[in-house]
Amino acid sequence: MTNFLPFGMNRRHFMRHLAASAATVPAMQFISHVAANAQEVRKRQKACILMWMGGGPPTIDLWDLKPGTKTGGEFKPISTKGDVQISEHLPMTAQVMDRLSIIRSMSTREADHGRGRYYMHTAYVPNPTVIHPTFGSVVSHEMSSKRPQLEIPSFISIGGDAGSPGFLGMANAPFVVDANGRIRNADPKGLPGERMNNRLAMLDVIENNFISSGRGEGPKSHRDVYKKAVNLMTSKQMEAFRIESEDQKTRERYGNDNFGRGLLMARRLVEIGVPFIEVDMGGWDLHQNVFQTLRDQRLPTLDRAMSALVEDLTARGMYDDVVLVWMGEFGRTPRINQDTGRDHWAASWSTVMGGGGLKGGIGVGETDAEGTSVVGKSYLPGDVWATAAYALGIPLDTVHTSSRGRPMKLANGGQPVAELIA
Repeated sequence: MTNFLPFGMNRRHFMRHLAASAATVPAMQFISHVAANAQEVRKRQKACILMWMGGGPPTIDLWDLKPGTKTGGEFKPISTKGDVQISEHLPMTAQVMDRLSIIRSMSTREADHGRGRYYMHTAYVPNPTVIHPTFGSVVSHEMSSKRPQLEIPSFISIGGDAGSPGFLGMANAPFVVDANGRIRNADPKGLPGERMNNRLAMLDVIENNFISSGRGEGPKSHRDVYKKAVNLMTSKQMEAFRIESEDQKTRERYGNDNFGRGLLMARRLVEIGVPFIEVDMGGWDLHQNVFQTLRDQRLPTLDRAMSALVEDLTARGMYDDVVLVWMGEFGRTPRINQDTGRDHWAASWSTVMGGGGLKGGIGVGETDAEGTSVVGKSYLPGDVWATAAYALGIPLDTVHTSSRGRPMKLANGGQPVAELIA
């Protein structure tokens, strides 16, 4: 059954990825407002694109510059179309900042890559007794059943591992592809249609006989895996992964690199109804040569692709229905080390959000003059994901149950960032 699967999909992939088919406003006011609008929001096919900056980007050099201080570094801030300033090396993004907002007062205690990644993806700190679902799996769980027309997985990860579905089960696991839309390390060959049909017919007989023998739910779940596989490999929706069908001008605007191709693919996936797409852009663990690496490599790539996505979604009338989240696992030290780099720093840093009807062009929260600490209210991962959930129409009072029967609040009980709620 291995070789005829789409994009080289194999049995292990099916079993892993397709098993089973606001601070100033009272919390209850937010919950009531979301519930009243949830039906309309879902009708409009809302979606979320997470731009994941693996390694921990130095947000003090991107979104919260400190010119004229010993921590400020080499870059200068520039004005934007919003009411915020950002790095001079993000000029195209500056032109769309009226549609994006910066949360400048993120603060956690997790400055380890693995723990920080887990926390930012799930809103929970790692716990040896439970594996929490990454938020893409939460969105998949809450929204996939509302989209019967969607024939491909409801959570797609492009270019990186997006984490575990935890207690929400493998039906909500990320379907992982590279920036060319292919399953990594898979055999791209296929079987002729007749041989495929014969094998499927044989499998159907075997599984139906096994199910009829009263062996419990396991065999039924196994059959569902392969039904999903057949749907997947025969669906025209798989064309969304083939960005080469886009016109050359569009592909060039996003950029001929993994991140640019990934964001273009994400836009295509949103158009066919996928509710959550994560696009990975690693390479931010900048312990040395931070300014040269940002100037020559990281920021040109980010600037081109991120601004292209905002412009493209806007031009297609999709921007108010797609929540954008830009973040890494933490920021980097205000202090510049002896290797002209910045080290891990979780106490004070920034994330960026936009789209989905959220307010754009503003900065929320602040850090002190040298960026070493948050001034006033700080925000946690759960607050970011509660804001995304609000915009997606997922009720904030949603509670899931872990495999041990423990209630788990949506986004760990976080509250939407009030200033971003339009």
